Amino acid sequence: MGVVTDIAKSYRAPRTVLRHRLAGESEGGALVTLMLACGLIFVAQWPRLSRVAFETGQEVQMLMGATLLSWLFIMPLVFYVLSGVVGFALRLTGAQATGFEVRLAMFWGLLCAAPLWLLWGLTAGFVGPGATTNGVGVLALGALIYFWGVMLAEVVKKES
Repeated sequence: MGVVTDIAKSYRAPRTVLRHRLAGESEGGALVTLMLACGLIFVAQWPRLSRVAFETGQEVQMLMGATLLSWLFIMPLVFYVLSGVVGFALRLTGAQATGFEVRLAMFWGLLCAAPLWLLWGLTAGFVGPGATTNGVGVLALGALIYFWGVMLAEVVKKES
């Protein structure tokens, strides 16, 4: 299956899609998944950054450059460290999930929530700060937490 199809299917059956992904992915595939998710979240920032640049008179290129640095260089490292900490914590609790499975579960969960981050970026850019933007942000964050939780639960369940 394709990535877009798998993302859409993950909203109905996230555990099934993760099992399918685990069977066919390698460490390189996990890295591509993470970079794709971070890239989509970076693109989601563009409307908001354009609005901020217009309202404050800042250079949009400087704002986008800083956001590019954070989402495509720093955040992947943060997610790798976070998945390592979560994997270590899972092993302390007796779960037998491998580091690769924990990483792929977390990275795939991030990619599945990325479309809602795109919606948040559009809302922040076109509507501006306010209750609507905050609501969409909470929805996107909730989806991220949900997908991470379901994916990690599947990895732990699979190995126990």
